[in-house]
Amino acid sequence: MSIKIYIDQGHNPVNPNAGAEGSGLREQDLVYTIGQRLADRLRADPNYEVRLSRPTRQTQLGTSNATSLAARVNEANRWGADYFISLHTNAASNSSASGAEAYAYARGTPAFAFAEDILTNLTNVTGLRDRGVQPRPGLYVLRKTQMPATLVELGFITNPGDAALMRDAPDLFAEGIYRGIKEYTGV
Repeated sequence: MSIKIYIDQGHNPVNPNAGAEGSGLREQDLVYTIGQRLADRLRADPNYEVRLSRPTRQTQLGTSNATSLAARVNEANRWGADYFISLHTNAASNSSASGAEAYAYARGTPAFAFAEDILTNLTNVTGLRDRGVQPRPGLYVLRKTQMPATLVELGFITNPGDAALMRDAPDLFAEGIYRGIKEYTGV
């Protein structure tokens, strides 16, 4: 039986719930592409079944931030996903902030271990700094999902180097996350 992975490409193409901007790029565009590349890898592996929150670049979810988040979580819950991964880019007022980090509902949970494996492999493949996994029980996509869930901040869109890497090498990010999923699921 296949392991079901739900990939949430954070944010909508336009408001409501559009993402951050920086370095001449938009978060929702970067995570859309990286999510598609990750889905391609998972679909090529007979051990996995995958769904995307945004199957097309124009897919718009919800009519507010709240309904956008609910649509993503509700679809994953209805589908019976085994794991949920929400892809995002970080942003900071200091353009030297760099690296990838991840969030899970709480320490000592399967979700936290899942996030750690993804982050370790992501940073090993991309060469970005590993900023660690932190508990974030207040994040909607982590507290309302019925399966282990992580939110991954792939890099800083406000850092020219991180942003260029996400734009120019989306396959590195997809490969790192894929390796982390493989490591955690043991297949």
